[in-house]
Parts: sequence; C-alpha cells; structure tokens
Amino acid sequence: QVQLVESGGGLVQPGGSLRLSCAASKHTLDYDYYTIGWFRQGPGKEREGVSCISSSDDMTQYADSVKGRFTISRDNAKNTVYLQMNTLKPGDTAIYYCAAFAGAGLSLYSQDYNYWGQGTQVTVSS
Repeated sequence: QVQLVESGGGLVQPGGSLRLSCAASKHTLDYDYYTIGWFRQGPGKEREGVSCISSSDDMTQYADSVKGRFTISRDNAKNTVYLQMNTLKPGDTAIYYCAAFAGAGLSLYSQDYNYWGQGTQVTVSS
C-alpha cells in the first residue's frame, strides 16, 4: 500500500521558519521515479499547488506566492522530500499535503497526482 507521510508542521510566529518532510517506503514508492509536489489548503480556500520537484533532473517549480521564501529538495537515499519554509506569513496557514505522480516533469495541478499524504497543519500566528 502506497503511503506518503508528512511531518514537521506546527505553530510558528510570523517571520519564522518550518521544514516539512514527506517520506514513503522505497519499496512501495521509489522517489527516484516520481515527481513530488506540495499542496496546501487554507481555511475556506481551495487546494493550491505550492511547489514540486521532478524525478529525473531535480528541476523545481514554485507558486508565485512562495517564490523566494520556500525551497523544495529531495534526498532519494532517504526517500524523503523536504519543504523549507522561511519568512512565514499568516496567509501561509493551511494544511500542507505532499503528493506524487510517476514520471518526470513538473506540475502544480492536483489532478496530475496519483498518491497523497494525510497532511500536516501549519499555523502562522502571533
């Protein structure tokens, strides 16, 4: 059974940082062959793509709202993808999900992803 597990969420003050992790068993979902994306859904908002990283060449893509503040990276040996979030704002408050689709390429469209984690809550508040 494919399972993506997010961790690292929590409560942080505006201007603070958090690092989210998305891990999976290499036996069920080998990140060497999957593009991994991060999505978020804030209160009363639709789910939006935040960032993604391709399987083949580590190309990355970011939503305009997080460019320059968030950084996505991967450690294929650990089968884990990270989302480093800096200079957090109250508007970043959301449940953050990681997702995966087989193959290379980049996408911030949720319908392109086949596998999803359960999400981790990020709250930015003073």
